[in-house]
Amino acid sequence: MISIRMNNRKPNMKDIIKVTAAILGKDGQIIIAQRKRGDHLSGKWEFPGGKIEPRETPEESLSRELKEEFDIDVAIAEYLGSNVHHYDHISIELMAYRATWVGGAITLNDHKAYCWVSVDQLADFDFAPADVPFVEMLRRGQIDVSGKAHGL
Repeated sequence: MISIRMNNRKPNMKDIIKVTAAILGKDGQIIIAQRKRGDHLSGKWEFPGGKIEPRETPEESLSRELKEEFDIDVAIAEYLGSNVHHYDHISIELMAYRATWVGGAITLNDHKAYCWVSVDQLADFDFAPADVPFVEMLRRGQIDVSGKAHGL
């Protein structure tokens, strides 16, 4: 697990928005999504997920977000770590979880594009800064996506 604090600005913890991300694998590949035009991080790639709503657990949030954004059902598994990142407009704590696809066909409801990529291909994409520590963990083999141990 990781816990990383980026940048030097230290906001009040109440100012940090809690956000979830799925490391969702299938056949040794991971799904990534490109933010749509008009979003603050338009064109950047990310692990799918979103903001935790009041009275929601991170796992509930991640399941809901993947249903809303992609129209898929997932099983949320192991917590992989968190990263606090301070953008100019917002500070977030990104919490990553391993997820398994349970059902549904992908429909893009909130992104420009999506790709299934190998760990080696992750370096070819321009990721949102908060996602980068998880990209690096995947590339170093600290998060397994082979599917053998975790049903990915």
